[in-house]
Amino acid sequence: MTNFQRARSEEQREVRRRAILDTAAAMLEEMPIGEISLNELSRRVGLAKSNVLRYFESREAILLELLDRAWRQWVADLPALAHAGVDQDAPVSRRAEQFAAVVAGSLAQRRVLCDLLSAQAGVLEHNVSPQVAARHKRAAVANVVDVSALAHRHLPELGDGAPQLTAAMIMAVGAVWTHARPSPAMLAAYEADPSLTAFKLDFVTALREMLATLTAGTIARASLP
Repeated sequence: MTNFQRARSEEQREVRRRAILDTAAAMLEEMPIGEISLNELSRRVGLAKSNVLRYFESREAILLELLDRAWRQWVADLPALAHAGVDQDAPVSRRAEQFAAVVAGSLAQRRVLCDLLSAQAGVLEHNVSPQVAARHKRAAVANVVDVSALAHRHLPELGDGAPQLTAAMIMAVGAVWTHARPSPAMLAAYEADPSLTAFKLDFVTALREMLATLTAGTIARASLP
């Protein structure tokens, strides 16, 4: 909450805007994206819903901004993890496995980022204006470029395929995250029929294997004449 009734200056408007974002981020730590509502967000911020909409055009616009924030934080932390986790003197096949393990492991504790990535295309990019959509996509492209540069630094054998690999990796994160978090009904089905647990995924393991396969395939294609 802010300690002023009306935001009159640009500084006060920015304070209120950040308060809305921080409150939404705290809610994401407590509940899934589907349970985040503008009504509850407004109540927690201490503003009328109409006032929240003065700063963000929709719930999805708020969540897209939080996605970019979480994504940039992850991108900032990733180089140090890759430096420690990838042996530059190892054969390319080993480096590919190590890079996949670094990326998968780095996301294990970033539930909010994974939640947002899993909802990005199907939920968050809807109910926003073309202007908000374009701003989000520019930010996403910049984040992909940064990860691509890191991937190429550790795996120069990727050639020009690093951006495509990175985009595929991001899509894989959202897909694996969704499938690794089964519904209560599916958990009950697993318990009732243990033979079904062959389809139950561990997020880090499944993501690491998928990313390693994507990386190996991209390197193989880069080596084609």
